[in-house]
Amino acid sequence: MIQGALDELRRMNKRQFLYQCLSFGMIVSSALMIWKGLMVVTGSESPIVVVLSGSMEPAFHRGDLLFLTNFQDDPVRVGEIVVFKVEGRDIPIVHRVLKLHEKRNGTVKFLTKGDNNSVDDRGLYAPGQFWLTKKDVVGRARGFLPYVGMVTIYMNEYPKFKYAVLACLGLYVLVHRE
Repeated sequence: MIQGALDELRRMNKRQFLYQCLSFGMIVSSALMIWKGLMVVTGSESPIVVVLSGSMEPAFHRGDLLFLTNFQDDPVRVGEIVVFKVEGRDIPIVHRVLKLHEKRNGTVKFLTKGDNNSVDDRGLYAPGQFWLTKKDVVGRARGFLPYVGMVTIYMNEYPKFKYAVLACLGLYVLVHRE
């Protein structure tokens, strides 16, 4: 099968090869446009995230795909599951709002905790930070697909798996082209 796909690639003329490259470019640009559209519709810089740890079990498991919204008019509520970024960390964290701290001037700060963790998240926040604010929130969980994100986790943890997936996709495109 692989040899046959390679032979077919060698038989392609320049026009066919260019057509395949343009088709691939259109697929990639379409995916980017869909992502940007989701960002606008949901109000979130990252409308879809993958749960990377077991800290939210039993509500969410490692590999669950979460759908987020982040409308600034909605107040943060105790019990709500939020995805937030902390200064100095690249990867967002998915945890539940544990406590709210409202000041007289109307500002709201909140504390989070993973359902499966024994302590709150103050140890995860930036040094000197004891509460989160709305500016730290990437989004709020509105729905999920169980374990769909495991492919992403495998591709990050096992780089060879990533190349195998890309090779299979490439072969599929070559074999099933018009």
